[in-house]
Amino acid sequence: MRSLKVSIALKIIKTFFLFLIIMFQISFQLRGKGGEMEETLPADSLELMLEYYTTQGIMTAPGEYEYLFKDLPSEVPEILKVLQGILIHIFHAHRYGIELSEERKQEVNIRKVEDMLARINEMDARPIVFARALDKRLVKNCRDYSVFMCSLLRYKGIPARARCGFGTYFIPGKYEDHWICEYWNKNENRWVMMDPQIDSIQIKAFNFDFNTLDMPAGKFVTAGETWKLCRSGELDPNLCGIFDLKGLWFVGGNVIRDLMSLNKLEVLPWDCNELMSSIKELVNLEEYTLLDKVAEITTADDSSFSEVRSFYELNSALHMPEDWEP
Repeated sequence: MRSLKVSIALKIIKTFFLFLIIMFQISFQLRGKGGEMEETLPADSLELMLEYYTTQGIMTAPGEYEYLFKDLPSEVPEILKVLQGILIHIFHAHRYGIELSEERKQEVNIRKVEDMLARINEMDARPIVFARALDKRLVKNCRDYSVFMCSLLRYKGIPARARCGFGTYFIPGKYEDHWICEYWNKNENRWVMMDPQIDSIQIKAFNFDFNTLDMPAGKFVTAGETWKLCRSGELDPNLCGIFDLKGLWFVGGNVIRDLMSLNKLEVLPWDCNELMSSIKELVNLEEYTLLDKVAEITTADDSSFSEVRSFYELNSALHMPEDWEP
């Protein structure tokens, strides 16, 4: 009888200590005044995520032209200066006094950084740290600035990823189709959002009053965030797009592109898979549900990294066609 009482007492004590441990873990994770739970990414998972975004992908790898990255600086602002010295934006060339031929405009169809470097090298064979004359700069768009910036940052060992979504800072009241770059600031332990295409000339032209190297929340809105705003009725989807291309179908296409980009397949803004092509006219409840899920995981914190990877890999509807080549 005595041994039974001792056994019960030990179980009670063990249960009590387990309770204390659990409560300690919970209290350690609580954040904010409301005591809301904040998911934290385990150190090993964080390391895996950062390693993933430090290695080059099929679009960002410089390939045989890596030697052109010789003497690339290490600080992000200086790396950006290098990038802006070799590219010129197709929609803003006139601001620099450059008139583009139709042939030169076709350079925006070059997807991979390796192929971009081949064209850059064709026009000027020096390493890219040497700024090109305006008429010798590769003609690109926001997606390309972001993808190329990722390539340069990853080359220097800095985790980086391109994001697809909408900029609210070009046309007041509009959500303009746009891409930006995020890089990991190891000192502050956070992703920093920057717009690589914006230089001093564009800052002056648009009268920007914010830091484009560390943009405040709300300036750029990821496609997933935009989709959720539209689905909840908080945002008119007809305010989202570019030129006469707009609407929920357009937002949905960018939701998929952003997921692809988070999986290091940064397709062109006009690259489409079957689902993207069907959204405009054939959207049904199943497709809405799928896009709702994609929007959810691409707007979650870093703890969703494994799901960002697995959900994309396991859903063939989100992939580019098998016969598609970058």
